[in-house]
Amino acid sequence: MASKKLVQGNEACVEGALKAGARFFAGYPITPSTEIAELMAEKLPLIGGVFMQMEDEIASMAAIIGASIAGTKAMTATSGPGFSLMQENIGFAAMTEVPVVVVNVTRGGPSTGTPTSPSQGDFMQARWGCHGDHPVIVLAPSSVQEVYDLTIRAFNLAETYMVPVILLFDEVVGHLREGVALEGGQEIVTRAFPTVPPTEYRPYATDDSLIPKLAPFGRGYRYHMSGLSHDETGFPTGKPQVIEELLVRLNDKIEKNRRDIITYKADGLEDAKAIFVAYGSPARSAQQVQKQARARGEKVGLIQLQTLWPFPHEFLTEVFTGTGAACIVPELSLGQLADEISKSVPRERITRVNRNDGSLITPAQLEEVLKGVLR
Repeated sequence: MASKKLVQGNEACVEGALKAGARFFAGYPITPSTEIAELMAEKLPLIGGVFMQMEDEIASMAAIIGASIAGTKAMTATSGPGFSLMQENIGFAAMTEVPVVVVNVTRGGPSTGTPTSPSQGDFMQARWGCHGDHPVIVLAPSSVQEVYDLTIRAFNLAETYMVPVILLFDEVVGHLREGVALEGGQEIVTRAFPTVPPTEYRPYATDDSLIPKLAPFGRGYRYHMSGLSHDETGFPTGKPQVIEELLVRLNDKIEKNRRDIITYKADGLEDAKAIFVAYGSPARSAQQVQKQARARGEKVGLIQLQTLWPFPHEFLTEVFTGTGAACIVPELSLGQLADEISKSVPRERITRVNRNDGSLITPAQLEEVLKGVLR
């Protein structure tokens, strides 16, 4: 059994990024993600990497895109207000198919909100913050071990699908300290590079995988990259059919691989009368209540979401169609997760447990809700 080290959630994120091969970080410090920037500034230079303190989050996002275009695995970290500023460049990364990882340690909003308290109010922004129909993958750890593991997975998915990947975890998970196994584990994925000579290279030509092979700038391949709708050469186009094919392909490379991308943890679903569906710190409280309920002989299940986008609608539909169980959704927002779940589960079967005052959803609070549901 691998030995464990006591680390903070934000520290585990750094360790996972370095393990995955990240060698460039650009960021602007913001509570509650600042420890990630601090540790990257300390650790990256020791292994030949580069840390850049940027003037703001817009520049931070632009810098990691540039580093990735040059062939380096790159990451930034922020929280709600900074995440808002990054959206235009996240859209650019999606359109140009540049793999980057964006960590958002979430806090209360709107505006500057509650900087030192947890929230999950960025759930919808993580998916729909950019304008247009853009592809994105969003992962959500609920423990410090999962922060480490899913940070590595975020880089793997970014490199596999040539897409920005967002790692979303709340302040509680970011500042929690737990024992984490930092050795062994996942295979590290590196993007596929072109095999054709530069004279034959078309940067956005794809095969059945729908994923392009972008050559790093400065390595002999010259091509055009633009946030405008473009053809296989990378140059802008105004042809409706080419634009349509591009946008469909960008989204299909994610949608057609949903089964490989979506992960979750599930327990006690077979005979459940009530099932908690949650992520982040509320999932931790739900897990404790579920275990205690099972020990009392109550038929309670738990689904802990690890992939938020693409959302696991097929799985939830299958679970709740095959059972008459109630669905209890604890979340640190006014119902963003519950609204998405309602596309798969009838609204009348969903019990919402919402909190957005900067405080945790406690096991005691969920126990009271469960009593009402099972009554």
